[in-house]
Amino acid sequence: MFRKPGFASFAVAVLTCLLSIVSPSRVQAQTRSQATPIITQGIDESKLVTRKGNTRPEANPGNDRGPVLNNLPIEHILLQLRRSPKQEQELKLFIDELHNPDSPNFHRWLTAQQFGERFGLAQQDLDTISRWLESHGFKVNVVYPSGILIDFSGTAGQVHAAFHAEIHQLEVNGVKHIANMRDPQIPAALAPAVAGIVSLHDFRPHPMLQMHKARPLFTDSNGNFSVVPGDLATIYNLNPVFSSGISGQGQTIVVIEDGDLYSMSDWTTFRSTFGLSSYTSGSLTQIHPAPPSGSNNCSDPGVIGTAMNPVDAEAILDAEYASAAAPSAAIQVASCADLTPPKYIFTFGGLIALQNLINAANPPSIVSISYGECEAVNGATANSMYNMTYQQAVAEGVSVYVAAGDSGAAGCDQGQAEATSGIAVSAFASTPYNVAVGGTDFGDTNAGTNTTYWNSSNTPDYASALSYIPEIPWNDSCTSALLASYLGYPVYGSSSLCNALFGLLDSTAAGSGGPSGCATGTPSISGVVSGSCAGYAKPSWQKVFGNPCGSNCGSSTNDGVRDIPDVSLFAADGLWSHYYVFCFSNPADGGVPCTGDPSAWAGAGGTSFASPIMAGVQALINQRAGSRQGNPNPVFYSLANTEYGTSGNPSCNSTSGNAISPSCIFHDVTLGDMAVDCIPLVVNNVTIGTFNCFDTADGDGVLSTSNTAYQPAYGTSTGWDFATGIGSVNVANLVNNWPNLNPAVLSITKTHTGNFTQGQQQATYTVTVSNGAGAGPTSGTVTVTETVPSGLTLVSMAGTGWTCAASSCTRSDALSGGGSYATITVTANVAANASSPQVN
Repeated sequence: MFRKPGFASFAVAVLTCLLSIVSPSRVQAQTRSQATPIITQGIDESKLVTRKGNTRPEANPGNDRGPVLNNLPIEHILLQLRRSPKQEQELKLFIDELHNPDSPNFHRWLTAQQFGERFGLAQQDLDTISRWLESHGFKVNVVYPSGILIDFSGTAGQVHAAFHAEIHQLEVNGVKHIANMRDPQIPAALAPAVAGIVSLHDFRPHPMLQMHKARPLFTDSNGNFSVVPGDLATIYNLNPVFSSGISGQGQTIVVIEDGDLYSMSDWTTFRSTFGLSSYTSGSLTQIHPAPPSGSNNCSDPGVIGTAMNPVDAEAILDAEYASAAAPSAAIQVASCADLTPPKYIFTFGGLIALQNLINAANPPSIVSISYGECEAVNGATANSMYNMTYQQAVAEGVSVYVAAGDSGAAGCDQGQAEATSGIAVSAFASTPYNVAVGGTDFGDTNAGTNTTYWNSSNTPDYASALSYIPEIPWNDSCTSALLASYLGYPVYGSSSLCNALFGLLDSTAAGSGGPSGCATGTPSISGVVSGSCAGYAKPSWQKVFGNPCGSNCGSSTNDGVRDIPDVSLFAADGLWSHYYVFCFSNPADGGVPCTGDPSAWAGAGGTSFASPIMAGVQALINQRAGSRQGNPNPVFYSLANTEYGTSGNPSCNSTSGNAISPSCIFHDVTLGDMAVDCIPLVVNNVTIGTFNCFDTADGDGVLSTSNTAYQPAYGTSTGWDFATGIGSVNVANLVNNWPNLNPAVLSITKTHTGNFTQGQQQATYTVTVSNGAGAGPTSGTVTVTETVPSGLTLVSMAGTGWTCAASSCTRSDALSGGGSYATITVTANVAANASSPQVN
């Protein structure tokens, strides 16, 4: 074809002009491959479907204060899309293969772009949805590479017109909020591809943090034993890992937050005071990750929080205790703004940050989240969002750790004195794609054995723990059977501890666990697992003695759903004289100056601590393995199956304390419960009902699986249980027994030590055998057979520690990653016709 001069540049100019008038989101999406479209009908605004289960229980007539102004700006609303059932099934199978060592897809992680191409919506569907949003006046900010999520902005009036959900002002217990008063609706034509809006309200998830009210003390005559990093390392056996040179070098842990750190120097002070600053590669940064393209939806939230909701305390403790477990790792505190009146952002800022991170070109390998909201309140679409977000994360090799909660089995009553909504779990922790981390306490005070496990004085780093300490479930409630017995009261009845002390020990503060109950469906009673609610299906890997997983794992029962927690660590806030010490210096939110002896520093508990600590443990595993690991749960449960067998393992019973077997990977917590006190549910002075609460006739009852019998929710048992999951961990044994480590990568380096010239009778050079820095240890016999370079003839080999024959040397001791064996000396003749033979 004949083209006039300059045609190519003219075409480029025209194309550039055309692209400039296309929305940024559509330009981004052009790189996606074409999946099969699932929107097959034209959009008819008169034919609507309701996305049920997406209205907060607080959005009721008693709290209603009228509609907001139509022009109220609402930014960065997340529209959760959904893939076809066929794609969903393919994704689940693929994730299983990623974690199956026998699969050719084992650890073949995807990028966000690859994930979207395989498991996202078709480009045609994304364009249809984007055009529909724009037709209602919304601005499409980001179409994520995952092909399953759209960020858009508009006004309250546009939300009402498009989704038929009016936004109202609320007043809840004296606090002002705004929220939708009814479930949103969408055109029926979009229903196959649109799950709904993640949230249409400004209620925020709870940080899983329980501030200790009294000043924390270390070992003293009053019997107070606070936990600092050195204690943590002794109790959970991190020291052997640190001594082997593994402390998180080259690893990054991201802690997801709702606000900024109050003071970066708190982290530095924490590390220097508790002996962590010698790990010089450890670092801390505050990040506000932008999306991969489109409009930036992540602005700096600043320092936020109150004494009742210490968001900044959450941020610093996550950073400090992730660093305590992996002191050489890089810690990133990731947050995005979510409350900026007069504009509103209805999406949890931590969720925006996480989405931007996993859709980036280089996603993190480890994430910790210490926030939560129960399934029945979080809403069906938001539940789907967290499930899909973690799905994408593990497909990219990201390990996601989430605090199981701080309210026993009463997940919808976080922070309340009594449970009212029955048994429930956190939607942030209950998906099959994250590790849910529960909470324990130490049992030495109850047993009267403090002096057995704590030194009478402290080390220079303020540590005083002597060994592993027996554990019990963390439980501050007056319905704790251990506490009631210790104080001489019955657990229930008119003379119970709860009722006899007139509410002085009423509390739902306890490590959380339970069955997933309302991941999907709609509650018939707002905020209560009821109606069409259903839990996530039990994952294939959740098979271990003690779990209600049916005959396939030796259990007489099968609840058929995902159960949490998976593992647990110490998380108590002081009831039995044990809690964490951390550096938090903001006096407005309960902090104190981090000066002098840290006995006057802030103290707290909560699974907020346990989750970042386990994330730090994962950093040690990743360093040892040399690669990211995705969802750790299949390995956790496989190791637990080996340890517990078909009847449990008495040698790994936590009550043995310092006599527990040194080979145990998990400590099986078998004493105590996490049952909390409860009363009937009353809303606006109307009694709605009694849910999972035994014996309310005498006052406060006990959260129970039955309203008519004492079946506490939940007690410990041999093996897995709802109170502590598999149990707590021996970190050194966990790291050293982690399977599927990168194979040993041996390399041979030859070093010339002679003058190799023609006519020389003999020459000497050395062979050094090295193992790759990120490799696992060698095992079995290592054999080096020498092939001499051109122009040389082998005479002999010899090496210290090696058994050498004429042309080979062997040794059988293991070589750790990054190590080198002693050199082997090779002697060779120089051939008469040699011409400068080379040794590399």
